[in-house]
Amino acid sequence: MAAMTDAVSSTALATFAALRPRLFSIAYRMLGTRADADDVVQDAWLRWHGADHAQLQSAEAWLVTVTTRLSIDRLRSRQGEREAYVGWWLPEPLVELDQRTPESAAELASDVSVALMWVLERLSPEERAAFLLRQVFEHDYKDIASMLGKNEAACRQLVHRAQGRVQQEQPRFEVPTEVHRALLARFMQAAADGDRGAMKALMADGIQLVADGGGKVNSFFHILHGAGRVAGVYWALEHQNPGQVSYRPALINGEPGLLRYVDGKIESAQAFIVDADRIVAVFVMRNPDKLGALPQCM
Repeated sequence: MAAMTDAVSSTALATFAALRPRLFSIAYRMLGTRADADDVVQDAWLRWHGADHAQLQSAEAWLVTVTTRLSIDRLRSRQGEREAYVGWWLPEPLVELDQRTPESAAELASDVSVALMWVLERLSPEERAAFLLRQVFEHDYKDIASMLGKNEAACRQLVHRAQGRVQQEQPRFEVPTEVHRALLARFMQAAADGDRGAMKALMADGIQLVADGGGKVNSFFHILHGAGRVAGVYWALEHQNPGQVSYRPALINGEPGLLRYVDGKIESAQAFIVDADRIVAVFVMRNPDKLGALPQCM
């Protein structure tokens, strides 16, 4: 009997371990921070550990449902904190410095980009969950209805509204990674040189910059608009810290981005939206609480 119990426990553990990356992906896309996503996955494990596995038709469906519902509950509980957050809230960046492996490529696909997470933050918890389950994880509406405890028509409406919001803020053209990376390389050099004109030439006229300091460091409490103003921000930092500002290329949430260091210490992670051959938006994550997993020194 003990051997049989151990075998069942071993199988349950192996099943959960195999699905854990998918569960983390769901939780992170819903919540935007590693800590919250890890907590949700841990809660899902505790429920899985106590479940009657013999009665389940699909372990994956059961775990995805539990993780989604736990994420919705946690997102609702965090809404008060988000509303009281100082300045703009951006997700904790997932950063890779080297070429991604096939496994990490699946986890850090474009559907977890900072730009998408920025839009998702403006959806209700149910809209966010329905959109992700349908558009990212490709569940059918019957499954989504079961997971969210709603009928299929309601789920279709949730996805429709969310998709409308997302499409409004997406770039018009899909830019190849190589083009994105080359553009950022030119921008990185111009920023490091403090060449305001060269930076401005790489930006769309209507570029916007969103910064998240979380009240922990100085940051902008409004969104900056215009190539002149945004280029001026980079120029001013270099002017105030001559020879002390440096940039490091990185994959940020699966897309080319930059880490910025001031006096050799991490200052921000920066994600860029590129449309055609110009930068149209910059997301600057400066809250120190969200930079702890990054290389702290240049």
